[in-house]
Amino acid sequence: MTVELICVGTELLLGNIVNTNAAFISEKCAMLGLSMYYQSVVGDNPGRLEHLLHMAKERSDVIILSGGLGPTQDDLTKEIAARVMDKSLVEDSKVRKAIQEFMTKRGNTITENNWKQALVPEDCIVLHNSNGTAPGIIMEDEDTRIILLPGPPNELIPMFEEQVYSYLHNLQPEIICSKMVKLCGIGESAAETKILDLINTQKNPTVAPYAKTGEVHLRITAKAANEKDAFTMIAPMEEELKRRFGNLIYTDDPQVTLEMVVAKLLKKYHFTVTTAESCTGGLLAARLVNVSGISENFKEGYITYSNDAKEKLLGVSHETLKTYGAVSSQTAAEMAEGGAKAAKADICVSITGIAGPEGGTEEKPVGLVYIGCYCKGKVYTKKNLYTGNRSKIREYSVATALTLLRKAILNEVNERNEKTTRNLNKMNK
Repeated sequence: MTVELICVGTELLLGNIVNTNAAFISEKCAMLGLSMYYQSVVGDNPGRLEHLLHMAKERSDVIILSGGLGPTQDDLTKEIAARVMDKSLVEDSKVRKAIQEFMTKRGNTITENNWKQALVPEDCIVLHNSNGTAPGIIMEDEDTRIILLPGPPNELIPMFEEQVYSYLHNLQPEIICSKMVKLCGIGESAAETKILDLINTQKNPTVAPYAKTGEVHLRITAKAANEKDAFTMIAPMEEELKRRFGNLIYTDDPQVTLEMVVAKLLKKYHFTVTTAESCTGGLLAARLVNVSGISENFKEGYITYSNDAKEKLLGVSHETLKTYGAVSSQTAAEMAEGGAKAAKADICVSITGIAGPEGGTEEKPVGLVYIGCYCKGKVYTKKNLYTGNRSKIREYSVATALTLLRKAILNEVNERNEKTTRNLNKMNK
């Protein structure tokens, strides 16, 4: 079953407000297994709205409109939709009473144009609005269903969840459920290559990669009669992805971020950490501080933008800076080790690079970033060459730094566990 979304309001076209309703309704329709092929935004113009509705009626089974149900003269969504469906408007006594009670309860004066909202198309389904005065409306004919929803999100969202969702679910019994697997330390093309056989033979469930800043997310999607059956279908695919990607997977919870996983590892293994940043200017520290409770493990952060600061605060060798430059693996390594010693921390992550748009050379172009990580006596460095504007380069640098930090912790823990196992084996001989 196909569904089409039309958002009404000149303010949307002018960019005065962000169209969050479109994202909400799209996501809910996808969960319901409805295919949405068209989305439109139209201003408060009756001619253009009517033309768009006639087009939508020819190509879609369900048309959802948001906005234009208010009491003023330019709110004409209901009137135009009723005309397209060849229905007259009649006053609904229940809606009129609800408007009266809503306005009286809030101490608002009722004006004559408020009663415009009590008019509804004949033979329609009226959706109660507990958060405003404009009722929602569902109109049906042999070919099409048109659903009218108020524009304000605090009215639209509860109305959709409490009344429209079940109506649409009855039209489309199957639902769609998804599971997200998040990867770090691998690019989108490499990730896709590892699952290309799954993609080429997939039917239900399906898997698709999505590139994020410094990460790749794999979405597994299944269509089934109910949520339990859908997730039962998803489980084998999820296990296969875990087998193929191993430790590159950092979570399967869509609400969990990379910094949250890193913070959890620091807390679990009682590691302290500090940061030493140049071109990112504190963004890495900010990502870590996003996590509640990180104060137990995060010691302090250094922003050493100048060479003098790198020498003075982190103990980077003057010879290193002179010979290799501030943007080098050698400097990144010394920043990480020096930061750990200065803060008396177990781990330090460093970032030094050229974020642009100026400052690049043929030998060291804009986007060249070195990341270092000192962890319990071991030093890791990684060379990166990013593309994009200054902001994007800095964001990618931070994501890569968090990935390297996670990898260093896991390596340290694995070596610790292997050493413990060897010692136990020696004792048992």
